[in-house]
Amino acid sequence: MSRRPSPQTVAVLHALSAAPGVWRYGYDLGAEVGLKAGTLYPILIRLTDRELLESRWETDGRPGRPARHLYRLTDAGVAFAANLVADAPPARAPRRLEWGGAS
Repeated sequence: MSRRPSPQTVAVLHALSAAPGVWRYGYDLGAEVGLKAGTLYPILIRLTDRELLESRWETDGRPGRPARHLYRLTDAGVAFAANLVADAPPARAPRRLEWGGAS
């Protein structure tokens, strides 16, 4: 990556770096870092294309349920995430504003 990744990308990398060898579902990552699918999956695809993540289809899914993608950091991804995490605190997705209450 030639420029600093977005705060959302840093949050995803930070979450994955907690257990880099563990395969994670995109849904679980999104819930952990507070990102919706429309933001999360383009990040996961971009990181996979840059060989910072590897992905695979689950092989032991339940009958009647579609197979899901799993993700984990590559060795290059572990090193990249370690540099990012060392340089900055973990990013958080912005909180939603709630309307109707007094400020």
